[in-house]
Amino acid sequence: MTELDNDSLRHEILSVAVSPDDEKLTQVQILGACGQDHAMMRIDHPVRLQVDGPLGDYAFAWCADLDVRLTGSVGHGVAEGLNSGAVRVRGNAGVGAGTAMSGGTLAIYGSANDRCGAAMRGGNIFVRGNVGDECGVGALGGMIVIGGDAGLRLGDAMSNVTVFIRGRAKTLADGVVEAPLRKREQLRLGLLLINASIRGDAKEFRRIVPEAMLQAEEASRGEVNPNWR
Repeated sequence: MTELDNDSLRHEILSVAVSPDDEKLTQVQILGACGQDHAMMRIDHPVRLQVDGPLGDYAFAWCADLDVRLTGSVGHGVAEGLNSGAVRVRGNAGVGAGTAMSGGTLAIYGSANDRCGAAMRGGNIFVRGNVGDECGVGALGGMIVIGGDAGLRLGDAMSNVTVFIRGRAKTLADGVVEAPLRKREQLRLGLLLINASIRGDAKEFRRIVPEAMLQAEEASRGEVNPNWR
């Protein structure tokens, strides 16, 4: 990375031959990561990137199909606009991790700053540690899993999004409530934790959803299991 600019590095990655085996991606090792901004953005290529070292802002933004393993922390906007694939960060992340992502998986094995998952449309975000304020603000779809605590206004203006949190939030946003963690959600969360290589028992988490979403669930459940008394 110290010898190639961002465009040249992107071109080199896109030129790597794709493995014919979907279960065994071609692995590409990236050297020289030392805090560069805008690294490896807009790459749509089914290969596995192994990156050792920290990166700056907007790393892996607007990517698809990539399987990224980064050992190091990242700046703001990591995996912004992620469409598919997986980005795993063994470090901390700045503001806006996973902003506007529509699919795929973002796993952060440290902590994330404010507005994690802001405006996301789909996909899954896992944070092993804590998240800052306004996690999930304006999100319209997807799932956020928090292994630690959250800051202020968790879930502000989010819709059709589920947040699982092991710790506590300083405050929940208006219109967001804690919902029962039913067996179905426990199984779903357990599979997702395994997929993100995060240890934990699903029963340790609480489920946070928009109040309107919970009301819709309860109304649907009432139609299937009516109370005849």
